[in-house]
Amino acid sequence: MTDTAEFPRDPDEPDRPAGWLSEGELSVVRRQLPILYVDAVPVRVDDSGDVVAVGLLLRITATGMMTRALVSGRVNYHERVRDALVRHIEKDLGPMALPQIPSAPQPFTVAEYFPTPGITAYHDARQHAVSLAYIVPVAGDCRPQQDALDLAWLTPEQACEDSVQLEMQGGQGVLLRQAMAFVGRLP
Repeated sequence: MTDTAEFPRDPDEPDRPAGWLSEGELSVVRRQLPILYVDAVPVRVDDSGDVVAVGLLLRITATGMMTRALVSGRVNYHERVRDALVRHIEKDLGPMALPQIPSAPQPFTVAEYFPTPGITAYHDARQHAVSLAYIVPVAGDCRPQQDALDLAWLTPEQACEDSVQLEMQGGQGVLLRQAMAFVGRLP
């Protein structure tokens, strides 16, 4: 039997759902283990299933810089990947986004984010993270939520332009280009 880490609970901290970590606990775990994430490239498709638009979020970083971003977030303990995708899409695009996720989702790639720049094309200064990346058609009304300021729908060609790529951080521009290549829309 293996040892498991037990984190003492702060009695002053509000109750959390099972499997959720406090910010302090998450900080400790991020320094010791890779964390599983999902990245979602929200797209609009035409009647034949071809990608005609890509949704990019506009966010402000902690340093005040405006950036474009994909939908992204952690997979929680005891959460199916499919459920994590739905949760993050609804969190960023709103409850009426209506993501069309297949019953057995398959990532188009796996992105490995390192805290040290230059090991891969993906960088996250906070942690080592492994992200399953998906292209997700959304059929409903999308509105930016949470910390997203705006949602821009761009053609695949516009989304792959250098000016847009420069607005994306941590390698998400590379991931976006891979997604467009996967669906045959890389210019």
